[in-house]
Amino acid sequence: MSIDIHSTYDLTAEQISAFERDGFIKLANVLSPETLRYYGKEITRLTIALNTQDTPMEERSTYDKAFLQIMNLWKHSSKVAEFVMGRRLAQIAASLLRVSGVRLYHDQSLYKEPGGGITPAHADQYYWPMNSDRTITAWIPLQAVPQTMGPLGFYARSQSVKFGRDLGISDESEEKISANMAKHGFEFVSISFDLGEVSFHLGWTFHKAAANVSDHPRSVMTVIYMDEQIRLGNALSIAQENDRLQWCPETLPGEKVTGINNPVIYSTTTQ
Repeated sequence: MSIDIHSTYDLTAEQISAFERDGFIKLANVLSPETLRYYGKEITRLTIALNTQDTPMEERSTYDKAFLQIMNLWKHSSKVAEFVMGRRLAQIAASLLRVSGVRLYHDQSLYKEPGGGITPAHADQYYWPMNSDRTITAWIPLQAVPQTMGPLGFYARSQSVKFGRDLGISDESEEKISANMAKHGFEFVSISFDLGEVSFHLGWTFHKAAANVSDHPRSVMTVIYMDEQIRLGNALSIAQENDRLQWCPETLPGEKVTGINNPVIYSTTTQ
């Protein structure tokens, strides 16, 4: 079997420039089908085992309709930990950010159930109490994602937009952010994912996803990376303080984020 999570993925200068311009990129042939099956089976098992959402879909909030969300799976399984600590994805993240290395913020599986609703427009870094924008999410489908499953879509070049940064995932964020993006002519890019394709987006890039109208779950794993030199900022909201307590409780504002939850996964200074 071709199980590979540590080899180098060669990015071109054009790809890195496109990422810096657009705030996101989708890359082909990042992970093999064998790799996705091997680790995906365990990710799916844990997502089901750790899920506590049992409210009927029609009674859930917009947020809860969007996906089943299980975080830090790497702490529950050595196999998932092996995947999350894979250097291939982390090297791509560091190269796109143009930093010497990246450490883990956290992982999370995002399973959009059949009949699951939209993922409202938002920027991830609304939740993250960091003093830098050098953060990036790898969005890793465990199967092909056609339009009927609700692939992730991005507002190209929106990473510098300040409007909407104070809005968490909600009906309000969907309405206000989508309207602002349309008003200012930001292109929304939503393309189906082939098996093995992975997208990367900056923490401040606005994005959203359509509903899953298929008969199958949209099974996705994500890994959130940050510059290995990043420091904790002051929490600007309850959401950011909750994130600080959950993901980096040992770190105080102004300190480098070096707690046990945030290991360096890839670094050119230690290779």
